[in-house]
Amino acid sequence: MIQYFIGPAVGAAIGYITNDIAIRMLFRPHQAKYFMGIHIPFTPGIIPKEKSRIAASIGKAVSENLMNREVLEKSLLSDDMLAKISNAIDEFVSTQSQNDETIEQFARHYLPQEDIDAMREDVTGGVVKMLTSKLEDSHLGESIARMATEHVMNKTRNSLAGRFGADMLLQPVAQLVEGFLAKHINEILQNNSRQMVEDLVKEESDHLTSMTMSELIGNHDDQVAQARNGILNAYRVIIIEHLPRILQDIDISTIIEQRINEMDMEEAEAIILDVMKKELRAIVWLGALLGCIMGTINALI
Repeated sequence: MIQYFIGPAVGAAIGYITNDIAIRMLFRPHQAKYFMGIHIPFTPGIIPKEKSRIAASIGKAVSENLMNREVLEKSLLSDDMLAKISNAIDEFVSTQSQNDETIEQFARHYLPQEDIDAMREDVTGGVVKMLTSKLEDSHLGESIARMATEHVMNKTRNSLAGRFGADMLLQPVAQLVEGFLAKHINEILQNNSRQMVEDLVKEESDHLTSMTMSELIGNHDDQVAQARNGILNAYRVIIIEHLPRILQDIDISTIIEQRINEMDMEEAEAIILDVMKKELRAIVWLGALLGCIMGTINALI
């Protein structure tokens, strides 16, 4: 009876050992081995030997099938993703509506004070420059002078003197006064508009940055809804219009290939074994089972 047990046992042992050695030879040795200057076959292991080719193949497969434009666009624009973004905005708004920090204090969580000051200076400087240019180049003096003289003439027409034609007598004088006022108002604006605008913009800037987040967000439901829709629309535009260029600039295939090539073989082996440890162990035991079956058949024959 022993022969019926020895054959299956030997076959199982051979199947187990050969499969285990084959799996180990996928990774080891990591470097080519030589004996008396002669290269030993099957060194290095299959994966170290074909590392560059495998890296290129994995990078290409991932970029073309797993992280291509269609897959990423479908995922990033899915209803679930858009709902998550919308919920994140609502949570932010809800939190900040109870926040008593000023806008400047809130900004300090994300930016250093010097950057905040620089941004405020850039914005206020741009607004001052634009408004000053508009005032200096406009016909605001003529408009103010015309409104002032028209106001005086209307008052005169509706007065007792207007019934006796005083407005007709004052018409030539009004034209002279209008030109005089327009000239001097324009001069005043040209000489003082920048300082006036700077003071006004600075006052408004200080008022805005001293507002609390709750004041900024509170009682502005319509504006918050518009901002949410604007953010979601901007997100869609970025994904639809700019995702192809982003993927081209990132070049996922090259990044993956370079990362795999930079990996130490011990690190790569540990990662692969960690992912496929159960499956590889099943292959080893499958070899033992097949060896046992072949040994049993041989014993019966």
